[in-house]
Amino acid sequence: MLKSYEAIYENGQVKWLSDAPPVISARVIVTVLEETVPPVKRRIPAVAIAGKARILGDLISPVVDEQDWECLK
Repeated sequence: MLKSYEAIYENGQVKWLSDAPPVISARVIVTVLEETVPPVKRRIPAVAIAGKARILGDLISPVVDEQDWECLK
């Protein structure tokens, strides 16, 4: 019975993404998939700006009072 194991081939080396197959030597068939895009790394804000943000409003209530809206006058 054939079994599949997921791995990444990089610089002549095979890096198993899960447990390696339990064999010492075996004949293999390699299928090369399209190159995948690496996941986007999440950016972390600098420590110097931590805790300095202010929330001025939200999507439901405006930041400025209605009396200050020039377009409504």
